[in-house]
Amino acid sequence: MLLKDKISGVGTALVTPFTPTGEVDYAALKKIVEYNLSCGVDFLVAMGTTGESPVLSADEKRKVCAALVDYTGGRVPLVMGIGGNCTASVVEQLQKTDLEAFSYVLSVAPYYNKPCQEGLYQHYKTIAENSPRPVIVYNIPSRCGANVEPDTLLRLAREVRNVAAVKEASGNLANIGRILGGRPADFAVLSGDDSLTLPLMAMGADGVISTTANVFPRQMVALTRAIHEGDMAKAREIHYKIAGAIRLLFEEGNPVGVKAALHIQGFCENSLRLPLVPVTRNLYCRLEEELKKGN
Repeated sequence: MLLKDKISGVGTALVTPFTPTGEVDYAALKKIVEYNLSCGVDFLVAMGTTGESPVLSADEKRKVCAALVDYTGGRVPLVMGIGGNCTASVVEQLQKTDLEAFSYVLSVAPYYNKPCQEGLYQHYKTIAENSPRPVIVYNIPSRCGANVEPDTLLRLAREVRNVAAVKEASGNLANIGRILGGRPADFAVLSGDDSLTLPLMAMGADGVISTTANVFPRQMVALTRAIHEGDMAKAREIHYKIAGAIRLLFEEGNPVGVKAALHIQGFCENSLRLPLVPVTRNLYCRLEEELKKGN
């Protein structure tokens, strides 16, 4: 992905590793970052759901992002998650956060208060007008209780210059197809669901913001590049090889599955912060067996 182009390819939604006593494990974070970069991921995403951002303090968020900037050294673009269900608070975060080294802001749809479509439009319009970086809308109604409908998303894409892309995790292929069919040429659509990356990119999506790429960066890169190159047979082969692993990674929620897998791979401790807890022993053992296959 070149900065002059719209965002595309594989972006890894990074975990935030913790030590057994609950502190941020920066050595483990560096290992995961280096592994992803060595496998060719196109960009990295910090402070998302997978990064357990709701349980990090403001100071921890700042330090993790500074470490990520240091570890990447400008080798790939960076995306920072800044969102919430109070528009004014999100604007305040944008104004107080150092985004100099970041290329985009990923902002989740407002949760709990369930705004109408006009409220969602005004929320994102206000954020975009106050953001020093282009905004990626993160639509995930299963977590937020509100869906950014295609008409609202297309209105943002056409009318608000600083809204650059959407991470689509609604799972509604018909709605996503409407977005793909009606979007401006410079507006990117990224899959927010690893299991739907193949069908969405076959429909014209530009890439994926991927949790699975923490564990399988090489495979996710190969999958998206095969689609971009028109080699759908190869893309299907890769998709089916890792489909079982993807199901296991999300069986008990995210990021509990991916942290268990990273622990099995030797990248970090299997540590989370409450209210999240590690996967059950049964799932851990099945992940071990799946990862032994090599995929």
